[in-house]
Amino acid sequence: MPANLPPQYYELEREFKKESDPNEKLRLAKELLAMMPKHKGTDKLQADLKAKIAKLRQQIEGGGQKHGARVADAHDHIPKEGAAQVILIGPPNSGKSSLVDVLTNSRPLIGDYPYTTREPLTGMTEFETVHIQLIDTPPISDDYFESYMPGLIRQADIVALIADTSCPAFDIPLRTIHQKLEEKRIILTESIPQQIDDPRFAYKKTIIAAHKCFEENSAECIKQLKKLYPDFIIVPTSILDDNSLRVFLAAIFKSLGVIRIYTKRVGHEPDFIDPIILPAGGNVEDAAKTLHKDFASKLQFAKVWGDGKFEGQRVKNNFVLSDKDVIEFHI
Repeated sequence: MPANLPPQYYELEREFKKESDPNEKLRLAKELLAMMPKHKGTDKLQADLKAKIAKLRQQIEGGGQKHGARVADAHDHIPKEGAAQVILIGPPNSGKSSLVDVLTNSRPLIGDYPYTTREPLTGMTEFETVHIQLIDTPPISDDYFESYMPGLIRQADIVALIADTSCPAFDIPLRTIHQKLEEKRIILTESIPQQIDDPRFAYKKTIIAAHKCFEENSAECIKQLKKLYPDFIIVPTSILDDNSLRVFLAAIFKSLGVIRIYTKRVGHEPDFIDPIILPAGGNVEDAAKTLHKDFASKLQFAKVWGDGKFEGQRVKNNFVLSDKDVIEFHI
């Protein structure tokens, strides 16, 4: 039985064979497997590819090294914590580390010289009871691009591109970042397209921080930035202005496309500390499943409080919830 592989498969296979970085080679192998049609004609190809993936994983984890084979950096994956993972990327000295420092307790290394950040650093921040994980990263430039960065960017929920608006030529390093990422098939975009023609490409929802917004030349740079990226969310930010930081976090939350659902026990006040996070359009059953799948199956009905609703309105499992609703489950 013929394999009937799509043309993109053969192009990607050529890249896989040429690639020497185990980290990137593993990613390409996974994409090849995902792209491969699943039928009897590809059974052997699937088995061979799965064996290669297993071997690459072993190599990355440090086993089976032979004749000086390079171990891929372990920074290519950071476990997600909180409601979302947001990765900050930008050129040297753009202010990524300063932003992470003021928004979290992670205390990154900060300096007045380029390339201070040499490895990713995570920290947790909070927006209106929602915990968000921020990742500070090494800079991206013409001559500096860590091999693990594409993997980190692909796994993040949102990309925050940091533009240094104190620099009149800020647009040049931003173009470099777009170019470097496109070479790795990562497209920074204001919104994810509904249909992606080439599955090899990752489209990452991105907001832009127009950072150092109170510095000389920044006002003119921000105007230029809005002309260059008219469809993107652009937030002027400064570590000296708390309001700009709140607006930045609000823009991140809005970009996530999620809602906060607070819970209450029968006869008790609502818990406004740790909300359930659902995709916009989530319903009562979705909220119940986040607590436990068995809980959802036993659910008889729920009561909901929120804007535009009756107080303690009785609803069914398929009732669509809104941001900041309060829900009381009855089993």
